[in-house]
Amino acid sequence: MVTRAPEDLSGVSKAAILLLQLGQEQGSKVLNQLQEAEMEEVVAEIARLKTVDGDVADNVVHEFFEMAVARKYVTHGGIGYARDLLEDSLGSERAREILGRLEAAISEMPFQFLRRTDARQLLSFLQDEHPQTIALVLAHLSVEQAPLILGNLAPELQADVAHRIAVMDRTSPEIVRKVEQVLQRRMSSILQPTDLSTVGGLEPLIEIINHSDRVTEKMILDGLEGRSPELAEQIRAHMFMFEDIVGLEDKSIQAILRDVDNADLATALKGVRDEVRDKVLGNLSERAAENLVEEMDYMGAVRVSVVEEAQAKVVRVIRRLEESGEIVITRGGEDEFVS
Repeated sequence: MVTRAPEDLSGVSKAAILLLQLGQEQGSKVLNQLQEAEMEEVVAEIARLKTVDGDVADNVVHEFFEMAVARKYVTHGGIGYARDLLEDSLGSERAREILGRLEAAISEMPFQFLRRTDARQLLSFLQDEHPQTIALVLAHLSVEQAPLILGNLAPELQADVAHRIAVMDRTSPEIVRKVEQVLQRRMSSILQPTDLSTVGGLEPLIEIINHSDRVTEKMILDGLEGRSPELAEQIRAHMFMFEDIVGLEDKSIQAILRDVDNADLATALKGVRDEVRDKVLGNLSERAAENLVEEMDYMGAVRVSVVEEAQAKVVRVIRRLEESGEIVITRGGEDEFVS
């Protein structure tokens, strides 16, 4: 039986314990995302562990949860933002410990030297690389960098790279490291770091598209439509578009409207289908609905790009509420959107 404290366990042991706690169905899904060598190592550790002390298992799961929360804070607001939030909830010492483990884990991830590089500099280098190399790099970059780079590639190259990200499966660590070393050597003398603080498959591409502006989103999907209609449809099934709000339950829409600026909402509703407009207005008080209609009428004609940006803001609120668990969106299922 494993009775050691979590800090004395290896990363492989913690991974094995976590998978045991997830159960067979969920554990197997996680296991399938690992590289073959990693999978063999974790499975061997699971077989070796046999039994684990309950307190140790609870501590490992808790540590994983804290790391996941910290990573989310870092992704959305940077390391300083994450530190402030963690210190407020856990205290300075605990926050420092969690972020120390997280930074150590992140430092081992491929292409970390590119994550500190301005996206415009990366674009100037990557646009001349082979599409497969670009796809591999973008799948490892942050959701702030990747959309900017993918969105500014030439249309044909953009569609090719997007397609390669989506169909990319597991890539051997040796190949990833080799590409990383070559790029680092070639870029080290020119790329300057900024002060900003499972490779491939549908999820990385969808994450990139979800953080792109509407113009880039449309270009990517249109390009994929011409290259692989089935893949484009599969991606759309996993995305939430502004007009999909008609499929949400009223209580979810009401939660969204509480977090949306009225000016953005009025702009976002310009030119939409009556069904969408009525769905939104129906979830406002009579007075609030009247005021919103008046504001829409008062602003007159609005540029399409301005409307799309306002719709993107609403969608970002929806995605944030989904991430926080305040609403639940089921994509591609029998009930398209439920909460």
